Amino acid sequence: MTAVAELPPTRPPRRWQREVASFGFAFNGIWAALRTEPHMRFHAWATVAVVALGLWLPLSRHDWAVLALAIGAVWTAEMLNTALETLVNLVSPDYHPLAGRVKDIAAGAVLLMGIAAAAVGLLILGPPLWAAVQQWW
Repeated sequence: MTAVAELPPTRPPRRWQREVASFGFAFNGIWAALRTEPHMRFHAWATVAVVALGLWLPLSRHDWAVLALAIGAVWTAEMLNTALETLVNLVSPDYHPLAGRVKDIAAGAVLLMGIAAAAVGLLILGPPLWAAVQQWW
């Protein structure tokens, strides 16, 4: 007969520990989307390009705030689309017209947000970029 060592009693995690852990789960979700979704990687590269261009151009804090909101909105829309598509695939593994409709509507929401963000980018980055190009010529 083997002796079983008794484990000391464990106490449940404190509230702050649960909250810190929830940030870890959120970062895992972002990382999973970046690893598995080509559109997320496109958004990541677009973000890098916009931030680099913004650092090169003279932008105000207001401009940065608007760009940050636009970038965040696109990322959020894409993450929600990815989550919704994953859920639809789980509950409807076979083709169903309503499942396809849900996916199309979610993808349309991402497209609309992307168009709006592109318009914001052009309005904010366009004039100083045009001025910089004119100085070169």
